[in-house]
Amino acid sequence: MKKQILIIWCLAFAAWANAQDKTAMKYAATITKEDAAVRLNILAADDMQGRETGRAGAQKAAAYIKSQFQDLGLKGPVNGSSYFQMLDLKERTIAQRNLWINGRPLKFLKDYYILPGTFNDTKADYKEFVFVGYGIASDKYDDLSATDLTGKVAIILTGEPIIDGKSLITGTTKMSDWTTSRTKKINAIKAKNPIAIITLSEDIERMQSYASYFDRPILILGKEDTKENTPNLYFSKQQIDDLMAATKKNIDDLKNKIKETAKPVTFGFFSDLKIDIQSTLNPLEAKNVLGFLEGADPILKKEILVVTAHYDHLGIGQDGDVYNGADDDGSGTTGVLEIAEAFSKAKKEGKGPKRSILFMTVVGEEKGLLGSEWYSENPVFPLKNTIADLNIDMIGRVGELYKGKADSANYIYVIGSDKLSSTLKEINEKANATYTNMTLDYKYDDPTDPNRFYYRSDHYNFAKHGIPIIFYFNGVHEDYHKKTDEVKKINFPLLAKRAQLVFFTAWDLANRADRPKVDRENDMPSDR
Repeated sequence: MKKQILIIWCLAFAAWANAQDKTAMKYAATITKEDAAVRLNILAADDMQGRETGRAGAQKAAAYIKSQFQDLGLKGPVNGSSYFQMLDLKERTIAQRNLWINGRPLKFLKDYYILPGTFNDTKADYKEFVFVGYGIASDKYDDLSATDLTGKVAIILTGEPIIDGKSLITGTTKMSDWTTSRTKKINAIKAKNPIAIITLSEDIERMQSYASYFDRPILILGKEDTKENTPNLYFSKQQIDDLMAATKKNIDDLKNKIKETAKPVTFGFFSDLKIDIQSTLNPLEAKNVLGFLEGADPILKKEILVVTAHYDHLGIGQDGDVYNGADDDGSGTTGVLEIAEAFSKAKKEGKGPKRSILFMTVVGEEKGLLGSEWYSENPVFPLKNTIADLNIDMIGRVGELYKGKADSANYIYVIGSDKLSSTLKEINEKANATYTNMTLDYKYDDPTDPNRFYYRSDHYNFAKHGIPIIFYFNGVHEDYHKKTDEVKKINFPLLAKRAQLVFFTAWDLANRADRPKVDRENDMPSDR
């Protein structure tokens, strides 16, 4: 019996060994913790000044990445020779922010606030208003269907009507998506064509602790949107009561009436609200860094595999401390450089991939996925020829959910691999089973996951164009977006192993006969 078991084990081992591509293994072995440490210590050094988009540190980081691509023999594919894809990026800074109710000036962050960048410069004098209750249109409760908002200012309450501790819409203590969605209510109201929206805010004074957030510059990508943008203002209860003073109504009474009758209360009235919000606009230098490795097959080389990471981070804090972003996303940028080096060595030795590979480190991720958005709207290579994007964002640490687990340093979150393709996930799992044997955690593929990581890194701008993606991620940890995200806390053996998994997956994708199928209806909601 023992002999039979030994024979079976030997056969299984032989099958596994035969499945391994010795050439792939040779070049994956060039991805090392030592090389990764050298690169990351440069990228996350203090003199990179936190690599904030549009600042000197980001320009220095971009120059370093370009030099690495050049040294590896990668080509600059932008306009035939450049490694830099320049973004059309501008910085908008608030110049003045003035509001008056019936001639009385309002105080910012005491009487009202406006979320940065939510609409264009506005100078207006509003006279006609409609109180729209909770601004909900459902079969259980409907403020909107019979309400005319065209050309008027809509005033709405936050949340939804609660009676005896239960939502009038769901009939339970659980709130409906009219409360939980960030966009549903506002979009429903905007569809009724108001000229502005005022939302009741019960906690404006709490916003004072975030004053610097409201004054920070906003980045504008591409041509500034000159369409009329519906202003969305947040007013204190007192200011809305003042707007409604001539009606003899107030917010507390209106909320109580809705609660007592379980029916909507809406009405129009006249008042006076003047707005004068102006800003200045200045260009910023921002660039994606691209290195191109042409495939060896005369036909398949027209197809492009993209490997991405973002090289920007948060810059320098108000206290002067540098946010080095060693894990976020110095680790991913380092991974891209390590993988690029492995493929470059293979090509120099006549073992290069059949398909072409674009190694791209993008800027502006921390500002709203700007660099990858710019590329996806202005691709250097046709998106129809792009077979997949493998995106690496934070691979150098153990995330908080794996702390204390027995095998905490042998996992990776894999996000989005089966959202568009039935084969891409299989390819990645095969690479892992054959070579790296890590735990592949699909926790964040759940469409209801509140973290929404699927939408929060640069792969998303490929996925929204129907290109299969994989997002490799170690999860957040105690130093995420803090000045303590330093190189000394990086697990370099783990970084290298995760980068090797991406390499093996890329090797398969770049050499297989068929590109990944695009045959799945994405179950992730399209709104972010």
